[in-house]
Amino acid sequence: MSKTTNILKKLGIATLWVGVMTGFVILLVAANNVKDESKCKKIIVKFEGKDDNFFIETKDIKSLITKDKSINPVGKPIGSINVAQLEKLIDTDPWVKNSELYFDNQQQLNIKIKQREPVARVFTFTGNSFYLDETGERIPVSTRYAAKVPVFTGFPTDAEKLQQADSLLTAQIVDLGTYINGNAFWSAQVEQLMITPDHKFEFIPQLGDHIIAIGDGTGIDKKFTKLLAFYKEGLNKVGWNNYSRINVAFEDQVVCTRKDGVAPLQPVITSDSVKVNGADEVPVYENNDSASAVTSKKAEAVAAEKPKPAAAKPSTESKAKGVKKEPVKKEVKKKEKAPAEKPKQQPKAVYKPGNKSVNTSKKQKTP
Repeated sequence: MSKTTNILKKLGIATLWVGVMTGFVILLVAANNVKDESKCKKIIVKFEGKDDNFFIETKDIKSLITKDKSINPVGKPIGSINVAQLEKLIDTDPWVKNSELYFDNQQQLNIKIKQREPVARVFTFTGNSFYLDETGERIPVSTRYAAKVPVFTGFPTDAEKLQQADSLLTAQIVDLGTYINGNAFWSAQVEQLMITPDHKFEFIPQLGDHIIAIGDGTGIDKKFTKLLAFYKEGLNKVGWNNYSRINVAFEDQVVCTRKDGVAPLQPVITSDSVKVNGADEVPVYENNDSASAVTSKKAEAVAAEKPKPAAAKPSTESKAKGVKKEPVKKEVKKKEKAPAEKPKQQPKAVYKPGNKSVNTSKKQKTP
């Protein structure tokens, strides 16, 4: 008897669960049918980004899907709306990186927009302008908002399909723009960079009256770290306006061109080094432009080796008459040092790792 009772109980429980599940499925299907038959009431657009400065607005997104009545979702049954098609249409906007569409319980179509983030603005030789995002994709300039990103001038082409050299240049622009944007100091110091004909980069900083040449767009972090150390340990001691050009493109050194053309100072070289931000960084020291010194020494050597004037020989007539020869006085001329030639190029200063201090108290005497 107890066995039969247990079996009946188990059958009853199983039947109950089957009934519950069946009812749940029926309710779910009915709810879906009701939802599918419900009409879309409204479109809600939400933007996602780092700040509130968006290049596109809600009305731009709505106009993409409402201008064509055949695909306008408002007033149509939800079941008849092709959400995937709408997403694909919205993604065609050049400022949209990604979109996500879904319906909520209030029969509203929600559209989440992720905007492209520009890292650089580029001007071509012809004056055309566009933005580049982190993937190197071009973004058109917006009339509503200008992104605060580094500006690059002198891009060599307007073509969208780039040659290999121009593609490499584009990638370096993206890397430079991303690095500068991610550093508060350089973002304030660097606003515009010039692209040279050989695809190198130069810029005039906001602080300091000089041009900084960084070479190509490789080793960016190392070059800017070296430049920052030179700012701290070099320009703070010799002055910010003494140089017309600072070149950080070379390995482990900074080469500077003086403005005044005065011969550079001799460095005091020590074996100590100083740590700046965990790296070996040292103050500036200046190399002599040895061209003038070498020229001066060569001139002195030539003057010293110049043959002396020969004594005048007695004439044949005076020898025949027996005239006594008078001793010829040798003229002793003082050696004249040849003036040192002026350097053809402006003197350069070189900042190099491995030296700690610089003696800038005395000027070098010109030869």
